[in-house]
Amino acid sequence: MLKQFTKAERGWIMYDWANSAFAAIIAAIILPNFYSTLTAGDPVAGPWWGYATSIATFICAILAPFFGTLGDYRGYKKKLFTVFALLGIIATAALSFTANWKVMLLLYILGTIGFNASCVFYDGFLHDVTTPDRMDAVSSYGYGLGYIGGSTIPLLMGMALILFGESFGVPADLTCQISFMITAIWWLVFTIPMWKNVHQVHNIEPDGNLLQQTLKRMTAVIKRIGKNKGLIFFLLAYFFYIDGVGTIIHMATIFGQNMGLDSNVLIIVLLVVQIVAFPCAIAYGKLAKKYSVRSMILFGIGTYMIICFVALILEPLRQMGQGPLLAGFIVLAVLVGTAQGGLQALSRSYYGKLIPADSANEFFGFFDIFGKFSAVVGPALFSLVWSATQQVYLGIVPVLLMFVIGFVLFLCVPKDMKQLSK
Repeated sequence: MLKQFTKAERGWIMYDWANSAFAAIIAAIILPNFYSTLTAGDPVAGPWWGYATSIATFICAILAPFFGTLGDYRGYKKKLFTVFALLGIIATAALSFTANWKVMLLLYILGTIGFNASCVFYDGFLHDVTTPDRMDAVSSYGYGLGYIGGSTIPLLMGMALILFGESFGVPADLTCQISFMITAIWWLVFTIPMWKNVHQVHNIEPDGNLLQQTLKRMTAVIKRIGKNKGLIFFLLAYFFYIDGVGTIIHMATIFGQNMGLDSNVLIIVLLVVQIVAFPCAIAYGKLAKKYSVRSMILFGIGTYMIICFVALILEPLRQMGQGPLLAGFIVLAVLVGTAQGGLQALSRSYYGKLIPADSANEFFGFFDIFGKFSAVVGPALFSLVWSATQQVYLGIVPVLLMFVIGFVLFLCVPKDMKQLSK
């Protein structure tokens, strides 16, 4: 499947395979499910999942431009990538040893910081491993393989433990905790190709005081972005529409359980997302060649608007019984799967083709701040609406608004966007 890619491209793609286990098991499915079961009936603990997500992503958003700028110096990108990947892996492994919801949230925050910060440097390596004409394909295959392998295989292992573990005398809590250790091991093992085959090609030489040079370069990047209206519109659009994507990923399990879906059935529904997302993420990359990346991004945002409307009609389906509710969730899962990976992948490669190679990491640092601040806003708004109305499905309303705003702003992005000069 990966024969058409170089060794460096394959090594880069494999990190999506590696860290997607965290995205699926820790951020989206098994840990939220475990947390929701653990804190059932506690009106304080429930909404704190969204707040913890916002805290973690806020920290990442604040630090991302600084990390991104540091990563462009010769010899720094791989080292910083390694530090944060290991932080995420260790925090994930530590989740296996606690059932205290407050400790769990702290480790979740640390793991999320490690995951997100490592991705700043990972995205910055895109220019080091491939060329602009191959970026859409490389980025799409990364997300695609992340869904079918990194998400699905360890998720199936965890599900098998959860569903059948008690039959062999393994307590339910322990089966979840074992799945967290599986996630950490998976993440560690499949990061090895990245460490081995991906190297920093484009770089900037440190000159004098590193801190002063870094702050000066950050200021210069802000000015360069500020002078390009098309890039500003893209980043603002990305802020809003990726807010919706991130909120749905982080809050899906909590949403499903509070809508009354059985936890084990919910895991199977979420597995449908991972399976559908694999071919669709790759298809987005292929369709982008025919219809343009811009058109496919707009198509993906439009699909998410439909997803939000479907989510809002789940409440009347819930009142009709488990059967109609399950059918509604299956439709929702399929729709999410068709757009999730493709929209993320093409957003990354679209931006990658607009920025200069020698400063890719610092530009991706600012790309990350727009993405991460949206992930602060989305889960927080979802939780605030939920807390205020005591109706979890109404938390979808601000998410829908984010997609609408993102769609309108992306329409303002010029069709003839060119790469920034060095």
